[in-house]
Amino acid sequence: MKITIESSRVVKPTYQNGNAPRTKNHVRLSVFDKVTYSTHIAVIYAFNPPTPSNLAIEKGLSKVLSEYRELAGRLGEDKEGNPVIRLNDQGVRFVEATVSSKLRNMLPSKPTKEIQSLHQSLYGIEEPVQVQLTRFTCGSLVVGFTTHHQVADGHATSKFLVAWGLATRDLAVDPIPLHTRDTLFKTRDLPLIQYDHQKIEYTNKKYTKHMTISDDNSNEEGIVIHKVHFTNEFINKLRVKASTGLVKPYSRFEITLAHLWRVITKARGLHGHEMTQIRISVNGRMRLNPKVPNEYFGNLVLWAFPRSKVRDLINRPLRYAAELIRAEVAKVNDTYFKSFIDFSNSDIIKKEGLVSTAVMNKLILSPDLEVDSWLTFPFYDLDFGSGSPYYFMPTYFATEGMLFLLPTYLGDGSIDAIVPLFNDNLDTFKMCCYNLD
Repeated sequence: MKITIESSRVVKPTYQNGNAPRTKNHVRLSVFDKVTYSTHIAVIYAFNPPTPSNLAIEKGLSKVLSEYRELAGRLGEDKEGNPVIRLNDQGVRFVEATVSSKLRNMLPSKPTKEIQSLHQSLYGIEEPVQVQLTRFTCGSLVVGFTTHHQVADGHATSKFLVAWGLATRDLAVDPIPLHTRDTLFKTRDLPLIQYDHQKIEYTNKKYTKHMTISDDNSNEEGIVIHKVHFTNEFINKLRVKASTGLVKPYSRFEITLAHLWRVITKARGLHGHEMTQIRISVNGRMRLNPKVPNEYFGNLVLWAFPRSKVRDLINRPLRYAAELIRAEVAKVNDTYFKSFIDFSNSDIIKKEGLVSTAVMNKLILSPDLEVDSWLTFPFYDLDFGSGSPYYFMPTYFATEGMLFLLPTYLGDGSIDAIVPLFNDNLDTFKMCCYNLD
């Protein structure tokens, strides 16, 4: 699609009394911010007409940034070399664009390279947030939103987006975000490191590859992005089949991911003796004791890694895969999170030259998978004044084995899965993906 950029400017926070609050001029990144992906991510929203004006949406953004100052700041370092977010109110990038055609003729049903033009670049930029509003001749609006992952995880980012809608509608931002990232996760009086974090969340620099993904897509040949729609009826059939006799049936997430793990592994044609694993994000807000309020703004995620031999995963029933997922996620509990906090606040990381294992530096994850589940995030609650979006999608990201699980806009319990695969494996995947066996 041919997009015309009409304007590009910086939007800064607007404060009720005209002055920024008296706070520190920066906040240090928490141990969870530092261990997460150091990259920008992007999402695409589409709204049916009539929609509010660009000016109204911009004013709402300016207002909500006064409650989310980190997003209007800049990543940097303090005098001691610690990574920080500077609370300097330098603002977010705000771009207005137009397309001389109707949206429904242009918008793909799954992420493609073309939709990258609906948001700003993810590479070599300084603003933690960028917004692109693209207007179509039919009156439809597409909002392309990018944010740096070290500033906030998916849970926190979705809360910001809902708050942006509230501010645009002249409603109070409620709840107010909790800004305690630099004080909340301290070492216990008696530190206790009970797990091998040095090999799970961290690795030694010398063992990492120096290849990084950029906006050069020349190495993506052979990888296709496939979208699968699982109806609520199909998911329930999987749940019933795998949960017979259990007091607590498997969740939509557990059973859908277990099914995809098996189907993708079959489609890949892996050898039976190979090991395969999934990297699963685990939100710590409800797992820490005491619980961290949902309003906490920042990152609070670690990962579970269910593993299996390929032959066991394929030959044993679906329940086997679902139980592996449930058991490994359950292990990432209060004890695990607190052990990680103690480890990450120690001097081991600097002494050993450790770096995070959360890197997006591979185009191929096989025999492994990684999943971003957005099933519980309120992305569809973003309302600028004309109702919820009818379309929501992550941007194009062609990493084989990187899955996205999304709720459909219907809210009926159905799930859309974005599945990047080798083109050679696609036919087998399609044959297996709706098989209940």
